[in-house]
Order: sequence, then C-alpha cells, then structure tokens
Amino acid sequence: MTTNLLKSYFPMIQSREEILARIYSNPELQQLFESWTVLQQKEFLDFCSGAKGIKVLYDSFFKEVMNPEYDPARLESFLTTLLNRKVRIKEVLPNDSTRLSDENSLLITDIIVELEDGTLANIEVQKIGYAFPGARCACYSSDMLLRQYKRARQRSIDPVTGKDTFSYRCISKVYLIVLYENSPSELKQCPDHWIHRSKTIFDTGLSMDLLQDYIFISLDIFRLKMHNKKVTTLLEAWMTFFSTDDPEEIIKLITDFPQFKPMYETLYQMCRNVENVMGFFSEELREMDRNTVRYMI
Repeated sequence: MTTNLLKSYFPMIQSREEILARIYSNPELQQLFESWTVLQQKEFLDFCSGAKGIKVLYDSFFKEVMNPEYDPARLESFLTTLLNRKVRIKEVLPNDSTRLSDENSLLITDIIVELEDGTLANIEVQKIGYAFPGARCACYSSDMLLRQYKRARQRSIDPVTGKDTFSYRCISKVYLIVLYENSPSELKQCPDHWIHRSKTIFDTGLSMDLLQDYIFISLDIFRLKMHNKKVTTLLEAWMTFFSTDDPEEIIKLITDFPQFKPMYETLYQMCRNVENVMGFFSEELREMDRNTVRYMI
C-alpha cells in the first residue's frame, strides 16, 4: 500500500519487478547486484521502487538535488531558512582547502559558495562524526577565512595603476555548516538540542565580529525530538527532507510543503536510470566501508 501511495505522487517510480528485470537482463548489472548482501539488495530495491523513501544524504542524490550550479534556488532556500537572512548565491567555489586526504574521504558532500554580500558558506554532510570536531572545524573555518583574505587582497589591486586599496573591512563573514547523520559524542551530550549556532563573544560585553560562525545540525537527534510531532516550520521541513526515508512522512512533507515535491521528482527520475544508480549505490557502500576503517584508525 505504501508503495502505491508514493507512486500516486511520483508516477515515474518503477516497480520492483521492472527494476529486477532490467538488472537480470544485463550480466554486468546482475553480477554487481549479486555481489551485495541480501540487506543491501533490499535497501536498493526499496528506495528505487518506493517501498521506502530515498535517503537524500547519499552523496549522488544530495549533489544532484542541492547542487547550486544546477538549481541555486534550492540551496538558497535552505541557507535563507537556516541563516535567517535572504541569501543569493553569487558563485560556487572550488574546494582547494588543505584538508587531509583521509579527512576529505569521510565527507559525503562539501560545497563552498560565495553569497551576494561576499560571505562564504561551506555546507558539509557527514555520515560519521569526526573525532575532535571542535578542533577540525576551527581549523577549516580559519582556512576559509584565509581564503577570504587572499581574495580580498587580489581584488584590492587596481590592474592598471597597481594601487593597493585593501582594507580589512573588505573581508566578509564565513559560515561553517555541518549536517551530521550520526552525531559525534560531543553533540550527543546535548540530547535536547539538534541545532547549535556559535559565534565568538566576550565576557565583558565587548561587541566585535570575528567573522567566523558555526552551525552544527544533528539529524539523528532531530529525528528523536520530532518523533510523533508535526512539522510546522520550514527549517523542520528541510531537516525532515534530509533525514527521513519513511514514505508516509514524505507524503506528509510534500503535502504541507509542496516546494519539496520537485526535489523528490528529481531524485526518482534519477532512479529510472538503473545502471547509474546501481553504480553510485555500490560506490556509497564501498565508501562507507572505507570511512568506517579510517575513522577507527
């Protein structure tokens, strides 16, 4: 019944029989499918056929539906809701930070955008919370701030006269936004809160913006806090979109917040390409295994 309910909203969803027929008509796809465990096969068939919802935080799904180069309005809407200010994305920046290669591999997604006012915002998605999250976030935020400084210095030099007009007022704020699917232990010590916003303050009341703000979001804690509760705000709707694979919750979400329906349509259209979605699901499984090993090390 659940599958039929989802299919009535997303008619492009294929049946389990159609998906299996496509897999077994291709020896390579069949070999790949049979290399997975029974539970992995079931998970794949469930989200492709609509028996369960799509896990939006899978790397390829998240990048497709939230990529600001394809449809900036989606990420702009999320950031506007999260930052409580109107956001327009000016540019998507390459990630040329100095992260360790193993640390990079633990990330699902890492998107850096420059906003209209020059602010930099970095959006990370992590399946496994890092050890020492405070230290690594401080280092990466500083790396982003240094990027701001270098860009401001370059822009301050007149290409004709060579005159340098640099001022520190040219450096804009940086936001580090991290979505944790499984929160690190530090965040689990605050079980009553699923979102944490941080900025530097002084015990004397001194007002000085040090330009580095942090937002940590615990999706696992959000799910626990919202159990049997109605989603009433757009921010809660975004968190539900990122964290639920329950078909009834998805239908409720797109009914109350119809702006999410086109995003699911994008994802279910992806699922029609069985070859591609099997490829990235297989890579997701491999990456999860590698991440677990690296994290334990």
